Amino acid sequence: MSKLRGFLSFIGHYKYLIVIVGGIALVGFLDENSYLHRMQLDMQISDLKDEIRIYEEKNAESMKRIAEIDSGGLSIEKIARENYYMKSADEDIFVLSSDMDTKVTKENETTE
Repeated sequence: MSKLRGFLSFIGHYKYLIVIVGGIALVGFLDENSYLHRMQLDMQISDLKDEIRIYEEKNAESMKRIAEIDSGGLSIEKIARENYYMKSADEDIFVLSSDMDTKVTKENETTE
């Protein structure tokens, strides 16, 4: 019984401190609106803002390309030549790439 009285005396003496520490723990760490949860959401928001910036840059680049295509036939020909390796009937196209060299050497190694 003396241990119980000592415990109750301790709680009675430090009741405000216990309530303050419990409240800080609840608000800071345990609640769904806690400080830790808020920090995680802030980091997620900054990541999403970075993604928005990247997509806006891609959108601006795409809009620029669309404007080029709408402006005339020479830009369409340029895109066809660069991206799709199209050519006119009287010319030859040579594609220089280091990727082709590695594919050829790998194929030679596997056949040997």
